[in-house]
Amino acid sequence: MVTRRALLAVMACAVAARTARGATSLRIAAIDWAMAETALALGQPPLAIAELKGFHRVAPMPVPSGIVDLGLRGSPNLEALSLTSPDVVLTSSYYSFAEPQLARIAPVFSRALYVPGDDPLPKLLGLVTDLAPALGSGNGESLRTAAETELSAVADRVVGVDRACLLLEIGDARHVRVFGQDSLYGGTLARLGLANAWTEGTRFSFNAPVPMERLADFPEARLVIVGQVPVQARRALTQGALWNRLAAVLRGDVHYLPDINAFGGLPSALRFA
Repeated sequence: MVTRRALLAVMACAVAARTARGATSLRIAAIDWAMAETALALGQPPLAIAELKGFHRVAPMPVPSGIVDLGLRGSPNLEALSLTSPDVVLTSSYYSFAEPQLARIAPVFSRALYVPGDDPLPKLLGLVTDLAPALGSGNGESLRTAAETELSAVADRVVGVDRACLLLEIGDARHVRVFGQDSLYGGTLARLGLANAWTEGTRFSFNAPVPMERLADFPEARLVIVGQVPVQARRALTQGALWNRLAAVLRGDVHYLPDINAFGGLPSALRFA
């Protein structure tokens, strides 16, 4: 299975490096989920992560027990953060408004990972090699190489596939979110050499919401639905005339993927691939 092999390739380097280094590691707190994923992949698990329950749901690798929940990513619990006595706080430009408060607790490591209009995948690949030395990990280059090798292997498997994909989250029976080229999904799709049917502008990695009727504008695209479809929406779609008349539905060209961290790091990109 591609996902399993991809994650094993990423994690093998981290496990080997951590074993060689021993148990000593920095005390890391992560506000941003892409940062948390990358630290885990590097064999340096954070001791505290924001919105831990949600992160558990979408994390593409096992999450150690005993991690402290720092509350919401948009408004982290500074008292809980301070009590963990971190050596470094991992965040991103998306939470730059909180950096002055975070910096009073510990040094902050931040990068601009998701930028409107930019493909995030090169930034996520660069994050691996940038973050590794900051966390005292020596396997950043090998981790990046393993990931790029896996992406190339997947790309080789889909050479000749010419039907474009329309990448969706279904919010309710009447609206969807469509992911563009500046999303984790869109960037990874492009790296695999596959076409994204959605070429219009997006709003910070996805266009939300898009009326369900817009899907009829893409009769040649295969529909790729990421994440769980709400129960009420699923029932309505099953019975809905519009959905059942879509060209992709009629030809059985609708594909469902599990929950994936849409603002994740390289491990989530590999899981999507």
